[in-house]
This record gives sequence, C-alpha cells and structure tokens, in this order.
Amino acid sequence: MFRKTLVNLVLVLVMLLTLGLSAVSAAPLAQEELSYTIKLGDTLWALGEKYLGSGFAWPALMAATNQKTIEDSTFAYIANADVIHPGWKLAVPSEEEAEAFMAAYDPDKPALLFGKRASGQLIVGSWWTAGGEAEGLAGMFRIYREKYPDVEIVNATMAGGAGTNFKAGLKTRLIGGDPEDTFQLHAGLEAESYSAEQYLEPLDDLYASEGLEAVFPADLVTMLKAYGGHYWGVPVNIHRSNVLWYNKAVFEANSLTPPANFDEFVTVAEALRAAGITPFVLGSKDGWEAGHIFEDILAGTLGAEKYNGLWTGDTPWTGADVAQALENFTMMLGYANPDHSAHTWDSAGEFLIAGTGGMMIMGDWTDGWFTSKGFTGYGWAPPPGTQGIFVALSDSFAMPAAASNVENALNWLKVCGSLEGQEAFNPQKGSICARTDCDPSLFNAYLQSAMVDWGQDAIVASVAHGAAAYESWATDYKDVLTLFVASGDVAAAQAGLQQACVDAGVCQ
Repeated sequence: MFRKTLVNLVLVLVMLLTLGLSAVSAAPLAQEELSYTIKLGDTLWALGEKYLGSGFAWPALMAATNQKTIEDSTFAYIANADVIHPGWKLAVPSEEEAEAFMAAYDPDKPALLFGKRASGQLIVGSWWTAGGEAEGLAGMFRIYREKYPDVEIVNATMAGGAGTNFKAGLKTRLIGGDPEDTFQLHAGLEAESYSAEQYLEPLDDLYASEGLEAVFPADLVTMLKAYGGHYWGVPVNIHRSNVLWYNKAVFEANSLTPPANFDEFVTVAEALRAAGITPFVLGSKDGWEAGHIFEDILAGTLGAEKYNGLWTGDTPWTGADVAQALENFTMMLGYANPDHSAHTWDSAGEFLIAGTGGMMIMGDWTDGWFTSKGFTGYGWAPPPGTQGIFVALSDSFAMPAAASNVENALNWLKVCGSLEGQEAFNPQKGSICARTDCDPSLFNAYLQSAMVDWGQDAIVASVAHGAAAYESWATDYKDVLTLFVASGDVAAAQAGLQQACVDAGVCQ
C-alpha cells in the first residue's frame, strides 16, 4: 500500500513538473529579452506567434535583432524579412517592448526595421537590386562604412527596371515630407519631374568644396546642370545605352560578325534563324525597354546631329528619317523572341547566356550583369549605324530638402563623387567612372573600350533614362514605343511621337 501511494505521488509530481515546463515553453515571452537560434523551417511570422502572441508582430523581432547586432555581432542582420537562415541568432523583445514598437511601426517606413548607431542612419533609395548593380552599390556602402562606422546604412531598394516602381513611390514620399535621405536620380532633365526647386537640395556648394567640376568631363557637367543651371545630383558613373551584345560562341560557330548597319543585321539574323537560334532577344515587360532600344535605332538611322535635334525641335519627328527608324525597328522585332512581353531585359539576356539567342541591344549595365552571372562568352559592338556615337546616361544621387539625416546624406554624396567610391562601384556595376582620373586597369576589357569611346565619340543624351527630355515627354515617348511594339503601326507611332513633342512645347 505504501509503495503504491509513493508511486502515485511520484507520478503526480512528474506530471506537474512536465505541465509546468510545457507551460513555460509554450507561453509568450514575459518581461525580459532573450535570444533565439533559428531552426530549419522557422519564419519570423511563426516566431512572432510563438513568442509575442501574434505573427503580425514579426517587425518587432526584425527591429530588435537589427538593433542588437550593432551591439553584439553574434546576432543576425536581417535585410529581408522573408530570408532568414538556420543558425542565425535573433533578439526577442519583451511583450511590452514589442507592443511599444508595433504602436509606432509604419510599413511605409522600412528604416524603422533597422538599427541606429551612434550617429543615426543613412537611408539610401535606389532601384539597384539585380546582379552587378547590387554588388556595385555594396562596394560604395563598404567605403562609407569605413569612413563613417557610427552610421547605420538602410538600403531602401525597390525592384523595377529603370526605376519604374521606385520613382512613383518616391514622389509620394517627397510630397509627404518623408523621403529617403538620398536617392538615385538620372543626371539631366529628370530632376524636373521631382519639382527640384521645391523638393531637392541644390548641391552647388558641395561641388565647390569637393572640387568636382575639375574631375568630371565637360559633356557630363553640361548634362548635370541641364535643369535650372544647378547641380541636383552627384554622378557615380557614365553608362552607354547603345551596345549590341552577342554570344561569341554562336557567332563563331556560324562564321558571323556583328552587323554594322541595318542591311547587315538582316543578313546576320537570317543566318541565326537558319541555325535554330533566336536572332534578337528582347524583354519588354517593364515598359521602358522598347524606348531604350528605339533611341539607339534613332541614333543609328539619323546620326548624332539629327538625333540631338529631335529634342530641341531642329529635327522634325514627321520626317522620312524617323519613319525609316520605325521601319528598322519593325524589321528587328520580326527577329525577336515572340514572348518578349513576358520578359524583363535580364530574363531575356538568359537566352544569350544559354546560347539559344544571338544578339540583344541593352545598356552596358549588361556587362556587370554578365559578370555577376559568371558568363564570359559575350562580345559587344555598336548597334547598327551607331559607330562613333555614344548614347549616354548617368546615375547620380540627390538629396531631398526634407532629408532626415542631412550630415550623413552629405557624407554619402562625398563618397559618391570620390575616386575611391567610384572605383569601388563601377567595375562591379558595369559602367565607367564619372570622374576622369579612375585607374583603367581596375576595369574589364569592355569597360576599358567604353572609356576610349567616351573620350572620342559624339556624345548624345538618352531619352529613356532621363537625360534628353523632361520626364513627361520621356514618358509619352516610352508609351508610344510600347504601343508600337504591340501594333507595328508606323504611321500611328510617328504621329504619337510628334504629338509628344508638341505636348512638351518643343514642336509646333
């Protein structure tokens, strides 16, 4: 009897202990902060439910961890809430801390998810998320961190080719008085689209203090001051719009050389088609690619002087040469992959890498993208008719008048214009320096060739990338070309391009 009672008592104690431990492990965290090591299959949502009582509290986990890693590097840095890995160490806030954070959290302010160092944050807005461009941006971040280790950089990127998605959101944030501290801006007339006089900070004083006019080429300085005679951004590079990329192995196997004119393009394309290769690969999904390619066709059909005249009213959009450029584009589209509307420029580039596509026309950020993919079997040439012409654009960084971290933003702009910043950025990005004193040996063969061409070719401005025309005109231009790719109606496209010029106040 005694033995039975003792056994029962032991069982009861074991059950109570088990229940107590279970209750402790299943209950949301009480008042104190703890750490948690991520296991396979974990998500921030599930961990929010487990420790904070709701999956909606995941931002509190991310913010706490990103602040904690500043103090203790054994904790993880979470750049993307959807990407966490087993073995990462998270900081789990108390319920009270989580509730306080969530009460102040705004999904439209991603900077809240990242920590603050002694000198605060630097919020950098851009659309650089693809291979090459992301690596280049990371290179400039590295230089900035070396110089200003007490500042936490928030990389506020938003995907979308040529900034389609980013620009729309930025305008809302500028008007609302809550923009990033600095953001990507195409050099040239694109500044007009942001009402620069009202919402941007002129950077003339910074140019003077850093001696930037002396290290930027004259053509670029003219482009930078095109709107209102002020500097609205610090350029980090020069890009070339007009590059024809091709798969060298495919061309060699078919004894082909890059086409120098439109008649040769037909000859090469027919040979590629006969070999079972898609002659001309294209992605038009994001709505800007057709306008990009057509500006290169315009330059190749009209020549540099007449091309420049399109944006000043000296060359009529109603002329026979513009009609011929549209006919040339129609011809090239006849050799393109039929599913181009489902592809972005880089997904179309995969055909070139795979050897199932022969040629593509795209800016020289493609060089950085190829490099990031480990692909070396590409060649390059000017698109038909553009030998001796450099269709130029430049990425710069601007500072909003309402920037929250002014000193940090000014220091970022100094890095952007510096020799070390540009040498860290451009070899990865697939562009050449805006400065004239970068070391050519740091760059690959394509970029060295672009440096030579920049120094000797006729420079004309890209319309698709904010240099040649105001944003409203450039948008109308791109819309006309997007419709043209679908319809093939030359007369309607030419009339639309003329009307866009009229609406811009340049044509009669």
